[in-house]
Amino acid sequence: MNLWDFLVDRREVLVFQGFQHASMVAQCLVVATLLALVVAVLVQRNQRAVGLATATSAVGLTIPSFALLGLLIAPLGIGVAPAVTAVVFYASLPILRNAVVGLAGVDPALVDAARGMGMGRLTTLVRVEIPLAWPVILAGIRVSTQMVMGIAAIAAYVSGPGLGGLIFTGLSRLGGANSVNSALAGTLGVVVLALIFDGILVLVGKYTTSRGIRV
Repeated sequence: MNLWDFLVDRREVLVFQGFQHASMVAQCLVVATLLALVVAVLVQRNQRAVGLATATSAVGLTIPSFALLGLLIAPLGIGVAPAVTAVVFYASLPILRNAVVGLAGVDPALVDAARGMGMGRLTTLVRVEIPLAWPVILAGIRVSTQMVMGIAAIAAYVSGPGLGGLIFTGLSRLGGANSVNSALAGTLGVVVLALIFDGILVLVGKYTTSRGIRV
C-alpha cells in the first residue's frame, strides 16, 4: 500500500488523532501564555528576577523532552497528565523570555504618562504595557507553537494523545506492513498542523496589534 492509499484508508484515525493533537497543543499554549505573562509581570521591575527568569527559560530548553517525560511518569503515571505537563512546561519558556523582553522594552515615559493620566497599575499594564509588548510576546508564542507541536508528538512515549501514536507505532515495527506509511502519516500531520497554527497566529497578530506599532 502506498502512502496516499494509506492516508485514505486511515483517514478517520488521522482526523481523530489530528484533532487530539491540535486540541492538546492549543490548550497547553493558552495555559503556558497565561503562566508566562503572570511571571513576566511579577519579575519585570526586579532586574535580578528578570535575569533569573531569562536564565531559567534558557536552561529549561536544554532539558531533553524524552528525559522529562520519563521523569514525569513516576509522579503522574502515563497518559494525558505527563503529556500536558511537559508541553505546558516547554511552551511557556519561549513565551516567558519574549514577554520579559517585550515588557522591558516599553518606553518608561509612556508608562509614566499613563500613570499621570490617572491610570492604576493594572490598567496601565493591560492598556499600555501589554499592547505595546504584544508583537514581541506573539513572536514567542509562534516559536513556542512550532516547538511544542513536535514535543506533543514525542509525548506518545507516555501514551499521550495525538499524532505521535502513529509515528511511534510505525517506528516500533519498521520492516512490517505500512510501518513507514504510519510514521510518515503522523509526521506529515504534525507538519500540516504546525503550518495551520502559524497561519492562524499571523492573522491573530494582524488583528490584535495596534496599527501604530506594526512593523
